[in-house]
Amino acid sequence: MTSTRAAIVSSAERTFDHHGFAATGMDRLTADAGVSTRTLYKHVGSKSRLMVTVLEERAERFFAALPVESVDTLFTGLGRWIAEEGSRGCLFLRAQGETGGEDEGVSAVVASYRDRLRALIRRVVAGDLDRDDEPLATQVLLLFEGATSAAAYLGPQAVERAREAAAVLLSASPHDHESERKA
Repeated sequence: MTSTRAAIVSSAERTFDHHGFAATGMDRLTADAGVSTRTLYKHVGSKSRLMVTVLEERAERFFAALPVESVDTLFTGLGRWIAEEGSRGCLFLRAQGETGGEDEGVSAVVASYRDRLRALIRRVVAGDLDRDDEPLATQVLLLFEGATSAAAYLGPQAVERAREAAAVLLSASPHDHESERKA
């Protein structure tokens, strides 16, 4: 990505995050990026394409910031992310909501992000339990998503409470009796 394009995308992420997708026009995007309308269109195309690029870049940064080995470190990583990025809720959820699911590009990148998050959580839950447990992984996903949203009005303690709830769920998970019989 060229430095001009990278600067436009980075600026647009902050603008969309703080002002929303629907309410942000190209004039604000160009002013915030410090580029002309022509330069913005040359580097990113349409507003829709810019939204998709912002979400793709955000997903890559988010997952790179979550080098998780366990459910506990997953929530620790979320806490760090929120401390560094702020807590305005999930940008992917907001993008989907503001476009009403009518922008195919946005819907596709949001779906990809959700699938990737779900797979990551399922992997760390399986690692913590030494077995796959899809229902428990879904519960942890709900705690993770809830903490992401609730941090906007409860602050960072929302992530800490979700981390504690996830630990309770993991400790209450029934043992895999089949693997115990093999041992």
